[in-house]
Amino acid sequence: MRFDKIHSLDFICKIIDKEFVGNASIEVLGINEIHNVNKGDITFVDHPKYYQKALNSKASIIIINEKIECPVGKALIISDDPFFDYNAIVKKFRSFTPAASTISSSSLVDKSTVIQPNTFIGENVTIGKDCIIHSNVSIYDNCIIGDNVIIHSNSVIGADAYYFQKKDGAFRKMHSCGRVIIEDNVEIGALCSIDKGVSADTVIGSGTKLDNHVQIGHDTVIGKNCLLGSQVAIAGVTVLEDDVLVWAKVAINKDLVIGKGATILATSNVDKSLKGGITYFGSPAIEARTMWRQLVKLNQFLRA
Repeated sequence: MRFDKIHSLDFICKIIDKEFVGNASIEVLGINEIHNVNKGDITFVDHPKYYQKALNSKASIIIINEKIECPVGKALIISDDPFFDYNAIVKKFRSFTPAASTISSSSLVDKSTVIQPNTFIGENVTIGKDCIIHSNVSIYDNCIIGDNVIIHSNSVIGADAYYFQKKDGAFRKMHSCGRVIIEDNVEIGALCSIDKGVSADTVIGSGTKLDNHVQIGHDTVIGKNCLLGSQVAIAGVTVLEDDVLVWAKVAINKDLVIGKGATILATSNVDKSLKGGITYFGSPAIEARTMWRQLVKLNQFLRA
């Protein structure tokens, strides 16, 4: 998440009542998870295994739970609970505001767009031209929807990321501050769920079509002109490049890349990145021709 304006490091530290070491003149531009950081961002680390990854990242400010040497040009905020303090900063800049109406006055909806009854549109939502938003759709705060988009009944756009940290036998929620961006000419089926990013954006590319009952996890990026069949589930931080076809009841794990033009046949389970231009099938999914040969041999063996 990028802040609306530049903040000082001193101001950030006052939010969480912590001290820092390092470069006091850093301009604080945003807050992000480690895989999304840029110069000027705050991130956090609370396990020695990931210290070097955080310290060597593009992040300018790292909330950390140990006093160690600060890299040149960066700053460290020393915290006994970096996860808690990271959340506290996020909540300061992206706090939850209860709705005062079913369509927020802060949202911008083009006059050519049709909003059916019982639809909820939250704070700071933007919806473009010639869209149809069917009844009982919920569009959470800060979502951006392009032109000529259709969203069918009972879909939820922008719900919180499914992201928890286990500590002391309980799960702590990571506060989501990302958005959902739906580009032009997208169609979302009924009863779909598209989660906002934890700190960045979940994106549905132009021309992509989702069947009913599709789940898109946080920070996932779907490319242009993809087709996703019913009951597809895609975990967080996964990328589907352009022209990918995913048929019904496919499950795709987190942090993967599905290459351009790949096809994944129904009921498959994907646990690793896949190259583009190939058809896949199985659990775990492999090239379909290989899977068919294996199934033929297995059938012959069972009949022997």
